[in-house]
Amino acid sequence: MNKRDIIEALRDETGLTKEKAMVVVDMFFDTISEALAKDDRVEIRGLCSFYVKNYKPYSGRNPKTGEKVSIPEKKLPFFKCGKELKERVDY
Repeated sequence: MNKRDIIEALRDETGLTKEKAMVVVDMFFDTISEALAKDDRVEIRGLCSFYVKNYKPYSGRNPKTGEKVSIPEKKLPFFKCGKELKERVDY
């Protein structure tokens, strides 16, 4: 399922026009993205939670040359599945 499929499902279920359904879906994803950019946690009970994980800088190695390189500090978004979703998938 992709974004277009979600928009079509919302349109079919609610009777919204395709344009209005697109606005709702875009607003939903934009709101989650903005919250994560601010290091906020997003929790959708029964479905999942999104959060940002911080990584400290470390030294790595270039696999081609074997040269040591410094990896800077970074932040990555993470998704954690909710209990109800796990149970629904593993029925």
